[in-house]
Amino acid sequence: MIRDRLFLLRPGFQDPAYPGQRFYCWHCALIEGLLASFPALAEKFDVERIAWPRPRQDVIALVGEENQWLPLLVLADGATSPHQTGSHHGRAFIADKDAILAALSERHGFPGPHP
Repeated sequence: MIRDRLFLLRPGFQDPAYPGQRFYCWHCALIEGLLASFPALAEKFDVERIAWPRPRQDVIALVGEENQWLPLLVLADGATSPHQTGSHHGRAFIADKDAILAALSERHGFPGPHP
């Protein structure tokens, strides 16, 4: 069975629009912090850290070329979530950082953020 897969951008990437600068995705960094805080829970699903440039072939293979935004949580085969933001060929995914955080609580037991 295929498990949930979380795609994050590898930090320290360059954007040709901003020569000589390096960046991180702050949405991905937020989620990385949660994963680091609860490593045993993070083992319940697969995490892939991928390069910034498009096309992002591993993502395209699962959710189509039009859904390459990261961070992205692709749900296990046949799974759905009230937090999902879309589906591609029957595969549900979540492409919103807040919805991803909510789904990690719902599906994998992470604590929620303090209000």
